[in-house]
Amino acid sequence: MIEESDRLASSEARETALECVEAGIEAGHPRTVVREAVALDGTDLRIADATYDLSEYEEVVVLGGGNAAAHVAAALERELGDRIDRGVVVTDDPVATERVTVREGDHPMPSERGADGTRKLLSAADAADGDTFVLATITGGGSALMAAPAGRVSLAALQDTTDALLASGADIHEINAVRKHLSALKGGRLARRAAPATVVSLVFCDVVGNDLSAIASGPLVPDESTFADALAVLDRYGIDAPDAVRTRLERGAAGDIDETPAPGDPAFDAVSTHVVADGMTVLRAARSAAAERGYETLVLSSRVRGESREAATTHVAVAEEVRATETPVSPPAVVLSGGETTVTVRGDGTGGPNQEFATSAALDLRDDGPDADARGRIAVAAVDTDGIDGATDAAGALVDGTTVADPEAAREALADNDAYPYLDARDALIRTGATGTNLNDLRVLVVP
Repeated sequence: MIEESDRLASSEARETALECVEAGIEAGHPRTVVREAVALDGTDLRIADATYDLSEYEEVVVLGGGNAAAHVAAALERELGDRIDRGVVVTDDPVATERVTVREGDHPMPSERGADGTRKLLSAADAADGDTFVLATITGGGSALMAAPAGRVSLAALQDTTDALLASGADIHEINAVRKHLSALKGGRLARRAAPATVVSLVFCDVVGNDLSAIASGPLVPDESTFADALAVLDRYGIDAPDAVRTRLERGAAGDIDETPAPGDPAFDAVSTHVVADGMTVLRAARSAAAERGYETLVLSSRVRGESREAATTHVAVAEEVRATETPVSPPAVVLSGGETTVTVRGDGTGGPNQEFATSAALDLRDDGPDADARGRIAVAAVDTDGIDGATDAAGALVDGTTVADPEAAREALADNDAYPYLDARDALIRTGATGTNLNDLRVLVVP
């Protein structure tokens, strides 16, 4: 899975970190998750702890989107076979399917092909009726991939607004409050389009705290945010949104446009949701891989958020405490965390949250020195489980005390948000390609 892993694994600690990364990503892959969570016995479809009788429906349709959507669709085809009649999913990681149409889009920025695929998805939802059983696959990345500009908002206006929000330091909930109110699909509007069909949603969660309304901007769950909330986000971060965007939000806030469906809306009467994989899925597998190698393990949290470089300093402090005082676990130990940190973009460089985390961690670890005993060096791996950190071809990076020999250059890279070339020049980037899943970030700190 990890390209050039032999080169990266130059110490036992680094090798352990990479093995934990691979174990976590594999555990979150749809082929693994669907095999464990979904089973068809005659006409009874089991999903997690619920059972649905498919004999009550004339057709079974698969709809959805996100980085892992095509892999979920393929896994569902393996489990249900010809019981699936049709479907449409939008993704940036296509795989071969027999019954479900896979339409390609782009991530993290919405694109015209994604918008076209989403129009096909909405048409398929509109065609559903009371005799339709919809299996919905909702995964991380769905907000950008399922682009469906509403009203007079153009795709270009949506792209400009999304770009500004991603660079502003706004968190995912704030970003989604805006995106939901600029979309014909998000914020529960897909549920409204699919009604009165029975909709069962399989969610691969990539947001902190498993907030269903934030995953792919919540196309099948109630939305408590409002047009006024969306306007407040633009103002809070000084976003100079295109006129069409601000006009739509202002009209909505004034009551001229219907709000997204809120809790209690009849659109959700026949909708049920199952979170079949999330950040803890990844962390549990990584923890097991570390334990099998003889390490004590500590999961800090699956909900780490905030500025990436600051979170790195805190993580390194925990690893240093483990090494110095054997608190809260004794070395050899592996400290793990998940969640989604953010980057406030002030420069014009290339990178992503996990690359900034790794660069900051490497700065804090540099006192280990290039001549330190390799057996004692702390190793830190930070990756986005979808294999795409920021808008780069790297999933993240693997660093230790030898990575930074020139602290000033590392600080300059962080100041310009240019971690990618800095880490690339030091052979520290982890590349996996698209992994087939998206379950948030994974950070592994190995303390020999």
